[in-house]
Amino acid sequence: MASRAVLDWLLEDDQPAVRYLTLRDLLGKSEADPDVRAVKRAIIEHGWVADLLADRQRGGWWVDPKSLYQPKYLSTNWKLLILSDLGVDRTLPMIRTSCELWIRRFATPDGSFGPDGGTKGHLCTAGNTARALIKFGYEDHPAVRRTLDWLVENASHLGGWSCWGSGRNLDSWEGLSAFAAYPREKWTPAMKDRIEKATEFFLERELHRQGDHYEPWYRFHYPVHYYYDLLVGLDLLTSLGYSGDRRLRFALSVLKKKRRKDGRWNLDALHPDVEGGIADWFRRHPKRAPTSFGLEMPGKPSKMITLIAQRVLDRVDQVTAAR
Repeated sequence: MASRAVLDWLLEDDQPAVRYLTLRDLLGKSEADPDVRAVKRAIIEHGWVADLLADRQRGGWWVDPKSLYQPKYLSTNWKLLILSDLGVDRTLPMIRTSCELWIRRFATPDGSFGPDGGTKGHLCTAGNTARALIKFGYEDHPAVRRTLDWLVENASHLGGWSCWGSGRNLDSWEGLSAFAAYPREKWTPAMKDRIEKATEFFLERELHRQGDHYEPWYRFHYPVHYYYDLLVGLDLLTSLGYSGDRRLRFALSVLKKKRRKDGRWNLDALHPDVEGGIADWFRRHPKRAPTSFGLEMPGKPSKMITLIAQRVLDRVDQVTAAR
């Protein structure tokens, strides 16, 4: 359990979305609780959600009506991914209009989602879009269900996915995240098989052992867009029920070491926080490099990172206490 001081900080009125998620995820309050109902109403009145919606155009898009994907990370796709994390859903007319536009524009003929449509689905985009739509309340929408089936069909038989055509990799976490958001009672046997194999792929690598050491994986980010880091992996695997697996120990040790003395965690960096070939490519093509977008300041205590980190540790503690 987080300290009282940390909980009080997360429960402050300045960010009602964080207050709502803290009540729900850390304090176990139900959606029917009067405090939860009150703070859900406040989410759209001030704070991050209100700021994001203030930049939304009446047609349901952000920045450019011609592309919901470009420019990165300012356009509609990226804003909706953030909003899906912050406690709003399709009962809000503005969210419903934007999501229905998103579905129409991203749906692909092969039964998935891709950036601004196209002829074929894209694994990272499909996972991200399906996950966000499920969080918004579209888990029974035909396009979402088709995408989940498409992810099952396009997973490696060995477990996991590859967004970049380079073989299975830890960076390709988005497909698994869609199933993590999907209600457990709706999982089919084929989904369960893919989920089990994909989680084993992450666990056998202890969330970090793949290729050369890649430092950005050890920095915590929000928004994550389509990038991976250890906190992304921990939140995903613990949400799927693997909180007690010993192969999380290394990642958990990193998480605990990064906790500040006051019990909070910093936002380490904003994306694109990359090294190697991608960073070189961005330097050579500065006009095509994404524009960073954040809700909080890097290097400072972060309510989103602290909330997610504490959620992970609470899941681990619940398993430990039950033994």
